[in-house]
Amino acid sequence: MSTKEEVIKLIKGLPENATLEDIMRELYVRSKIDKGIKELNTGKVVSHDEVKEKLGKWLN
Repeated sequence: MSTKEEVIKLIKGLPENATLEDIMRELYVRSKIDKGIKELNTGKVVSHDEVKEKLGKWLN
């Protein structure tokens, strides 16, 4: 399915009273989820322990 087809499907799935802002928010969320999945699949992740260590340094 092309990107255009995916966007059309997403918009058709929204309620009839969806605003332009609603559509933009859905597209934004979808793009961020897709980016996260792509990063996960390519190994661009940070382990839970690494995050705890970094946050510990920032919070102390």
